[in-house]
Amino acid sequence: GILPLDSEESGVCEVILIHEHCLVRKPEKVCWIEAAGSVRDGVRAYTALHYLSQVSPGKTVLVMDGASPFGTIAIQLAQHRGAKVISTAYSLEDKQYLERLRAPVARVIDVSNGKIDVAESCLEETGGLGVDIVLDAGVRLYSPEDESTSKSALLPHKHDIITLLGVGGHWITTEKDLQLDPPDSHSLFLKGATVSFLNDETWNLSNIQQGKYLYILWRLRILEDVMEKLSSSVFRPQLDEPIPLYEAKVSMEMVQKKQARKRQVIQF
Repeated sequence: GILPLDSEESGVCEVILIHEHCLVRKPEKVCWIEAAGSVRDGVRAYTALHYLSQVSPGKTVLVMDGASPFGTIAIQLAQHRGAKVISTAYSLEDKQYLERLRAPVARVIDVSNGKIDVAESCLEETGGLGVDIVLDAGVRLYSPEDESTSKSALLPHKHDIITLLGVGGHWITTEKDLQLDPPDSHSLFLKGATVSFLNDETWNLSNIQQGKYLYILWRLRILEDVMEKLSSSVFRPQLDEPIPLYEAKVSMEMVQKKQARKRQVIQF
């Protein structure tokens, strides 16, 4: 299950009391560690690809930072739906990881040296048509000299996203402070494209959506060729080794500082 925003529990206590709407039954074929480590990213990926963009066979999906836990599941879920996937990598290790996936992505764009143009690469891969769906991992809103961190410099500029987006495309963003100027909106208008915000807690904000939320959780765990085949590596989450409860504080600090690249699971 997933703790809602208004939960009074921390998630690391011995007894947690939460509403049944936040819980679903775990299939026997899925181990506890994989279920715990993939449920949130699975819900996010399913929300982005099914409800916000309606991925289908033949579409092209660009997943930013595909070697992240969320990116890994999003890539595999898009491939399961028959989409062609392009992904960016922020390091040589990330690129090698993506190239080793059982179902390899169509193209891995290594942006670690800052010399590769993401928009140009995507347009080249799609014959100039642009991609149908973009799942970003954050975007640059300003010029490189205005950015304060090196990680921000690796992110694509918002204009790059709009440029590589195809006609009728869907841009799913995790950038909560996204700012679109009138020229940006005009470009999206001419393409008939849409921008949607991926909020992890969307399904917990309205009681009327609880049924749909449970449906997502349930489908993610028993969806044919996805969760049922975790053991055969068809659908594998990006997990670190489980950690004991007494190391939870240190692990949480790493997650908050964005120093953890794999999903952390606490084992009681």
